[in-house]
Amino acid sequence: MEQNAYKTIIIGHRGAAGEAPENTLGSFQLALEQKAEALELDIHESADGELIVCHDATVDRTTNGSGEISLMTVEELRKLDAGSWFAAHFSAEKLPLLEEIFVLVPAEIMINIEVKCAYSDRLQQRLLQLIEQYNRLDSVVVSSFNHKILVKLKRAEPQLKIGLLYSANFQSHRQMAASAGIEVYSLHPAYRLIDAEDVGDAVQNGLRVYPYTINAEDELKKALATGVSGIITDYPGRLRALREAH
Repeated sequence: MEQNAYKTIIIGHRGAAGEAPENTLGSFQLALEQKAEALELDIHESADGELIVCHDATVDRTTNGSGEISLMTVEELRKLDAGSWFAAHFSAEKLPLLEEIFVLVPAEIMINIEVKCAYSDRLQQRLLQLIEQYNRLDSVVVSSFNHKILVKLKRAEPQLKIGLLYSANFQSHRQMAASAGIEVYSLHPAYRLIDAEDVGDAVQNGLRVYPYTINAEDELKKALATGVSGIITDYPGRLRALREAH
């Protein structure tokens, strides 16, 4: 799960979203087949309190349905086709539950869970319950652009690994993390807004740096050269080939 001294880990963005319908079991399986060492996914809370793996607040873009996830039950959500929009042969794909990802993905694979929805006590309870049930505390990093959510989760479970998502070029990325007032595990910056000096400063001070979302070969090569801890990409296989060559 951890980065070693010689490798930048491969983090499959929504699975292998460049080659399969994002945030589906098929996409995550493909990323694993391409030997991704970590996976990134997004969660929303359904009307009946389950954690649904989907990027958008609505199902309109990535399924054949329409509506807000927060207003739909699991039974309603599971009836939707979440794959045909990408390619006809993915028509059997459904919106997964977070629990299904925990069942599918081996324990040694890091899972970066991005919280996309608003905070609620029910969300916190269910997320921490699943992490404990599947013994994932060591192999899960929870991230969000809403850093207040992360503070609440960290205070509820002090051992939880927290990753700060952001799109800003701070004077000091490391000091930005320190200002959160909690122990931060990783930084998840927009990749164009962090340079090699920032990366080195953060890593030398115990932070992991996982920039998002890098797909072009030249940009992947640049990121590898900066020594980032991991790269979030839609093309895990492409990154693996470049890393081996690098």
